[in-house]
Amino acid sequence: MSEIDEQQPDTDAAPQEPQPDPFEGWPAAESSSVIEDAPAEGVSVEHVRGEVQVPDGFAVLEGTPLGKRRSVGVVVSRFNGGVTDKLLQGALDALTDAGVSQDAITVVPVPGAFELPLAAMALAKTRRYACIVALGAVVRGETPHFDYVASECASGLQLAAIETGVPVAFGVLTVDTVEQAEARIHKAAEAVRSALEMADLFARLRASART
Repeated sequence: MSEIDEQQPDTDAAPQEPQPDPFEGWPAAESSSVIEDAPAEGVSVEHVRGEVQVPDGFAVLEGTPLGKRRSVGVVVSRFNGGVTDKLLQGALDALTDAGVSQDAITVVPVPGAFELPLAAMALAKTRRYACIVALGAVVRGETPHFDYVASECASGLQLAAIETGVPVAFGVLTVDTVEQAEARIHKAAEAVRSALEMADLFARLRASART
């Protein structure tokens, strides 16, 4: 028998056991189990023009950025308040438009962008919220301070999501000038849609793992 023949896989081997649900046993907010209805026909949920085209024959698991019966935590930096206040108002408007009720939204102001990850982690660990939206503005100055704060903020928010399994959306502007920040206030609404979409996706994922 050749060396190539010896390396052929054993077709009679027992099938692999299904992988366990990574979320099994995790406490979760009641609103994180809500699965939203699909948007009405003709209603777009695109964030940008164009769509991802999945070829026929593949299973597709996708969330929708809606918020009926969902609880959402919003952490917002007070530093650069002239910008972050506008981000907050934009996020609250987007949450309302998505169907999240006012009494289901908790807003947590913190001193600056550096404190956003800790606040997001604390909110996520309560298991009261289906998702968290983090809002802030870091404007480049004349020292390396910008690079450290922006990097640690982004890494910390990602860590909060990974460690808790609660979606945390990045609505932090990292810009060179205040004018650039003013032109990007709409990013708050995009962060809201991302958070709600991921919350719905996680609900669908858990549901599919139980069937």
